[in-house]
Amino acid sequence: MHRDDPLPGAQAPADDLAPESTGDLGAELEQLRNALGSLREEALRERAELDNQRKRLARDVDQARRFANEKLLSQLLPVLDSLDAGLAAAGAESGPLKDGLELTLRQLLKVGEDNGLRQLNPQGEDFDPAWHQAVSQIAAPDAAPNTVVQVFQKGYVLNDRLLRPALVVVAAG
Repeated sequence: MHRDDPLPGAQAPADDLAPESTGDLGAELEQLRNALGSLREEALRERAELDNQRKRLARDVDQARRFANEKLLSQLLPVLDSLDAGLAAAGAESGPLKDGLELTLRQLLKVGEDNGLRQLNPQGEDFDPAWHQAVSQIAAPDAAPNTVVQVFQKGYVLNDRLLRPALVVVAAG
């Protein structure tokens, strides 16, 4: 190997480059810039997708938390109905049994409320098919048309989701 021979793999000096090779370098630089731009756009799309996934997951977790007790609370609705029926059967009577029923009902409703349960007792309200189910319609001269005049069964809502509509009688119009 002579002193003047270039080392294997060594590049030629820059002034030895032909003008056409600088044009090739410019084109290659432009390709690399385009590729970099594409990669940046792809990274932004991926980041946006990841943010959307995080938001969906947070929303799903929130929904699961808010409605985790839905099945249990739905199964307790007949118990609430039975306590209401027992109190209605007791009527105006007073005594320890009626007091116990009232206390039990209040405690059970409080537990439900603490978990997002709300009772629908629409007596005297306008009929709303989203929350009420009409079982009949009667002439009621002292009630406005389309007003709930009697509640057969109270409805229940869990965190703004209807668990059971109120069964009602509506004033004819």
